Amino acid sequence: DFVLQAVKANGWALMYADKTLRADREVVLEAVKSCESAFKYANDTLRADRQIVLEAMNHHYWSFEYADAALKRDKDFVLQAVKANGWALMYADKTLRADREVVLEAVKSCESAFKYANDTLRADRQIVLEAMNHHYWSFEYADAALKRDKDFVLQAV
Repeated sequence: DFVLQAVKANGWALMYADKTLRADREVVLEAVKSCESAFKYANDTLRADRQIVLEAMNHHYWSFEYADAALKRDKDFVLQAVKANGWALMYADKTLRADREVVLEAVKSCESAFKYANDTLRADRQIVLEAMNHHYWSFEYADAALKRDKDFVLQAV
């Protein structure tokens, strides 16, 4: 009860909790609700818990960095994550950073996600235009061939 109250007040308390409590689902869930940084102190098993990972990501996308590798490879989960915050693409498995559907959803949610797309997708006209729809500077990360393509540049501006 004491640790539960402590993490509700300040999730950082999870860092100092006994390892058995860092494996307690209720304690970790409360910790990530009050502090996005608490997730990195969760037990490895709980880093694979979809609800806890999404709750942590609700507070800050970089929590996904500490998620279990299997979730980072799970296309359905990554789609859900990038729809909530495109920055999550940064921590997705490299195979999913090369997945057109995942990258397109990520840039719809956050233009900055474009820089984490696979090189092949940086040459995808639709994805580049979608990213540029949100912010012109996304063009910086486009494939060099598109930057030289006068028709594309005219369409993009």
